[in-house]
Amino acid sequence: MTLRFRLSPVPAGRHSESDLGAVLLGPAVSAPATGWPIQAVRAPLLGAPAPAFEETWQAAGPCVHGASEGIAWRRCGDILFGVIDLDEAGFDAAAERPPLQAASEAAYHRIFRLLDAQNLPHLWRIWNYMADINAETHGLERYRQFNVGRQDAFIAHRRSAAGNAPAACALGLAGGPLSIAFLAGATPAVSIENPRQVSACDYPAEYGPRAPIFSRGALVRPPGQEILFISGTASIVGYRTVHPGDVAGQCREALANVGSVVAEANRAARSRPFALDELACRVYVRHAADFPAIRDALAPHLGAGGVLYVQADICRADLLLEIEAMASHPMEHD
Repeated sequence: MTLRFRLSPVPAGRHSESDLGAVLLGPAVSAPATGWPIQAVRAPLLGAPAPAFEETWQAAGPCVHGASEGIAWRRCGDILFGVIDLDEAGFDAAAERPPLQAASEAAYHRIFRLLDAQNLPHLWRIWNYMADINAETHGLERYRQFNVGRQDAFIAHRRSAAGNAPAACALGLAGGPLSIAFLAGATPAVSIENPRQVSACDYPAEYGPRAPIFSRGALVRPPGQEILFISGTASIVGYRTVHPGDVAGQCREALANVGSVVAEANRAARSRPFALDELACRVYVRHAADFPAIRDALAPHLGAGGVLYVQADICRADLLLEIEAMASHPMEHD
């Protein structure tokens, strides 16, 4: 079963029965009330030829669909794409937990219950968005609140916090709900770590009471295909931010980290080797004024697979950009 990825300006046209779901990106996008799993990432696009774009995941065959505890989902064979949006206002801060922490835990509980019900236990790739990711409320940065809730759900469902974590990202938007999109399947992903960095699951306590749960990358193998997902990647060496305040330095370091993940993935790849210049990328840019410098630094290395620049806040206040990426190869022998 081939899983295809398409990037197109909005409006992208009518969805087909083989579309698993989509992500809309732009400052004024909204998911249509169709019941399809469509995530709306309301953020400005920088240097894009259209004000909004749609990223669509399409499978080779008809899909079934459903709704479960606020999750809209579609499934084709053994691959499922889902989206859940939760308004933090629905969670009472008086319960001794910040609303974002409670919303994060609830969202992941619901995701795991759906995957168990569908007998598709393996998360492959997750996209997390939340408002004001670097703001401090209830005595703790909001990204760290999110991490506490996420890890509590992983633990409750007896899912390892290290060793088989999915590829993921977590970004901050100007407003809106906690929004999570995810791809899952019947077969486990091969987690990829970066030898230049400490595993995120092993971050020390100075980065929050609970570590983030994600791998630096993941290889997934639907029948006849191998897909590399690279998580949100920034200017971090070991576990510390390097080149604070230096856009050019952070570009070089983020690229070096992406290249290192690609090299590690190729050690485990069963298809032909992946290459840096074939990746389809989203680049998140904290300050719009930095966009020309970031584009000029990355353009010689990225672009063949398509690059979309999105203005968003990164999970650490001292990070100026983050790169996420993917590429897909056919398998000669499955």
